[in-house]
Amino acid sequence: MILPCPRYSPRGINCPKLPPGEQLDYSLSSPLANNQELCKHNKPWPTPAATWTAGQQVSVKFAPGGAPHGGGHCQFSFSYDGGKKYVVVHEIMGHCFGADNNQRDISFTLPAGLPSAKQADFMVTWVNAIGNREFYCWSTNVAINGGSTPFTGKEVTIANWRTYPVIAEFQGNFNTGVEHYKNAKTITVG
Repeated sequence: MILPCPRYSPRGINCPKLPPGEQLDYSLSSPLANNQELCKHNKPWPTPAATWTAGQQVSVKFAPGGAPHGGGHCQFSFSYDGGKKYVVVHEIMGHCFGADNNQRDISFTLPAGLPSAKQADFMVTWVNAIGNREFYCWSTNVAINGGSTPFTGKEVTIANWRTYPVIAEFQGNFNTGVEHYKNAKTITVG
């Protein structure tokens, strides 16, 4: 992810200033290791990486090229409690980067009832279709205008990391592991 700028990204677009004592992270395109925290960095930017409005269309951009690993499942979610629980606002099952794996600009409409916040945690997660069983995660903080509270939706699905379920390599079946997403519990945030 390059937009909105993920925490401590050296390649992001319109990145805020690093928090004191933090360094750029050149490993953000790597999968999450078992010894890392969810999305690698929990300390937010000093200012939001973007300002979005509830009910309006937003765009998330990924760097061109890279290894799309045949696509996979991805989710876009928000936390209002410092990253303890994330509610999904958009998901793409099977073909996260499009049927041809070349889509790097993903647009979707934020729910109109998404709570307003000066700095909500925004997280993008991805389970790859092909290759080692990995979990990719990027986070940043964004300001949300115009919403209401609370907001109820599905909890983010985490897989292929630590003790969470393992979603098998898809082997051409792009419904592999979808049951983990469909059976996610409903949570309320804000």
